[in-house]
Amino acid sequence: MSPARVLVVDDSAAMRAMLCRILSQDPLLEVVGCAADPAEARTMIKELNPDVLTLDVEMPGMDGLTFLERIMRLRPMPVVMCSTLTARGTEVTIEALRLGAVDCIAKPTASAGDLAAAADILCRTVREAARSQARAFTSAPLPRAAAGGGWRQDMVILVGASTGGVEALFSFLGALPPDAPPVVVVQHMPAGFTGGFADRLDKTVPPRVLHGRDGLPLLNGQVLIAPAGECHAEITASAQPQLRLKPGPLHGGHRPAVDRLFASATPLGSRAVGVLLTGMGRDGAEGLLALRSAGAATFAQSADSCVVYGMPRAAVELGAAGEIVSLHRMADAVLRACRATSLTRTE
Repeated sequence: MSPARVLVVDDSAAMRAMLCRILSQDPLLEVVGCAADPAEARTMIKELNPDVLTLDVEMPGMDGLTFLERIMRLRPMPVVMCSTLTARGTEVTIEALRLGAVDCIAKPTASAGDLAAAADILCRTVREAARSQARAFTSAPLPRAAAGGGWRQDMVILVGASTGGVEALFSFLGALPPDAPPVVVVQHMPAGFTGGFADRLDKTVPPRVLHGRDGLPLLNGQVLIAPAGECHAEITASAQPQLRLKPGPLHGGHRPAVDRLFASATPLGSRAVGVLLTGMGRDGAEGLLALRSAGAATFAQSADSCVVYGMPRAAVELGAAGEIVSLHRMADAVLRACRATSLTRTE
């Protein structure tokens, strides 16, 4: 297999040099060029035809978001955003992921310990991005499900996603009505980004979206985004379920882990609905199987609509997915499972 061809775009000469040096050490990657700004990058894309782009989110001249949107409209290709962890960096990165960037990573720092870990993350993310499916960005909203759909009032929707999940969640949650059953989301994302993600979703989608806090009740018309960092997200199996944030070690390399969220909901049985969206790896597959075995309706995103068909594929291979559904049909399929008239399972 030929190495993936990478174009690095960053306005800092020092950062360009560092990124190029790190990526060039990976035998599965070939750095074909480095650009200091979008204008130079546009020329290099035409001349070098790279497989994947690393892009600074904040640059002088044409900003990274404008450039990304043009790329995804005119010449869709996998893009990895490299960002600082400032508040502005978080806001811009979330928008970049909504526009179709495959993933976002923190820029490496010069300290030896941090650099080694950052180099591993950078190379792994770029390799995975090169294998992802880039699709043209469209701002057209998905059809919105009608409010008052007759679903059971005790239902809970649990969603897991990773690479490509930000864009998918804007679409999925944007197709839910304002009074949808409660939703809890684990989206793999660096610590410090999930709060901004929740805020942006809250301004965009019909249900209310909150950054999760320990003890918050799960209410109709409300989406809770599990905070990234030190805790796993679980829910209580009570008449009025609550979100619980529990400190603990990484689970399958993740914290919070989708598997932990799904497993915590198995006592709910048919009151739970599990949804596994696009993402690399297999987090959520075992948990989705446990949910299905407990009587829950379970869904995996279809390969043709995923940016990375990793987590859903693992679930399908385990027999964990009751239905395989394309992203544009997922909201309707999930709400059908929540309607009392569609449930034939017993409590």
